[in-house]
Amino acid sequence: MKSEQNELLTRIVPGTPCGALMRRYWQPVALVDEFEPRLDPRMAQRPVKAVRALGQDLVLFKDASGRWGLLDRDCPHRGADLSFGRHEGDGLRCPFHGWKFDATGRCLETPAEPAGSKLCERVQQRSYPVLEKSGVLFAWLGEPGQQPPFPEFDCFAAPATHTFAFKGLWHCNWLQAFEVGIDPAHPSFLHRFLNDAALQAIGDNPAGKQFRSASAGEFVGEKWPMTRIMREFHRPEISYESKPWGLQLTALRTMTDELTHVRVTNAIFPHTFVIPLSETLTITQMHLPVDDEHTYWYSIFTSFAGPVDREAMRRQRLQFISLPDYVPKSGRHNNWGFNPEEQRTQTYLGMGEEDINVHDQWAVESMGPIQDRTREHLGTSDKVIMANRRMLLQAIEAVQSGGTAPGVADAALAAHMKGPDTVDGIAPAGSWGSWWQERVQARRAGAPWLGGPVRSAEAQAS
Repeated sequence: MKSEQNELLTRIVPGTPCGALMRRYWQPVALVDEFEPRLDPRMAQRPVKAVRALGQDLVLFKDASGRWGLLDRDCPHRGADLSFGRHEGDGLRCPFHGWKFDATGRCLETPAEPAGSKLCERVQQRSYPVLEKSGVLFAWLGEPGQQPPFPEFDCFAAPATHTFAFKGLWHCNWLQAFEVGIDPAHPSFLHRFLNDAALQAIGDNPAGKQFRSASAGEFVGEKWPMTRIMREFHRPEISYESKPWGLQLTALRTMTDELTHVRVTNAIFPHTFVIPLSETLTITQMHLPVDDEHTYWYSIFTSFAGPVDREAMRRQRLQFISLPDYVPKSGRHNNWGFNPEEQRTQTYLGMGEEDINVHDQWAVESMGPIQDRTREHLGTSDKVIMANRRMLLQAIEAVQSGGTAPGVADAALAAHMKGPDTVDGIAPAGSWGSWWQERVQARRAGAPWLGGPVRSAEAQAS
């Protein structure tokens, strides 16, 4: 890749072409949990947070009526930081001169001005629409009034009882953070365990060991964990298909002449992927560009079977993440917890068995804050990475020429923003295409919140 292309794809601050593209999509800016006093006692008295998204400094707060407000952080009077404002129930008051703003950015008071002053009526702080979906707060940072319908993907359609949201900060550019998740080849190496754990029910193992101990299906009369399949069949046949939301990815690992491991995932443009964690649980992971060199990943776990145990899932993940800013405890400062003895005897990477997020974290952070793609040597197994970059370049060009951004940004495609379906299992080699669709239908038929069989998103989009 040429240096100028790398710059074009990675820079997202205001005024950049990719930044203009990103502002055509709803962006995750916080977890609802960040305003939970049990997790952050400061929120009991003052539900206000400084946030940064797409290189913009913002302040997020919840007023006494439960309304979310997201405003530019610099006070429109003389630029003081509104994240230090006084929370007064109906709005935020700047401590510098007492100017007060409600959740819509409307100026309520300018108390230092002469009696009868109309200045307040002429001041409007820029505010941004906020939606609460499945435990995540999403913001529209684009032009006012131009937001597309919010997608109805499974992770947003499922009830609160069947979803759990979490996040973490990575010290790297958004694109390399996203690319690790859509790479079908990397689990065979980066997440390789040199020995297998006993299979467990997914509810008994709610953290990183799910990947290791959840069954991917039966092979020659024996249940195999996904990690064993990834380890022993490490040359997947990778293909992709264009969908209204982005790309549907398929990785086939031939096991015998009769059996093939099938893994179907999705890349939702521009920075979300959907993958299976088990036969009944999926992960939808979004990547918020905080600025050019920092990214928050947001994951929504969605159950198609029973309710999720949110407390257990949160407790497991808080072993590896520090509140209130969701910063990983491992990082460059401690070599991501690297242990050479573990690398020799337990894991391919040597960075722990409990939390596979740190595996991805090392991969993307070790590249540097912004990966230098001019030094890459891509192979056949990188075909999805190349396809996604082409889509990104085309989308930037379309927006620059006044066109419509693709996928969920295109209101005309809103009816197709459902699903998307995933699968991970061992299938008959000759009929894996119909097999995975049947598995999807069975999962949907058994999902209590779907209320019975429905047509898959793939069928709706075809």
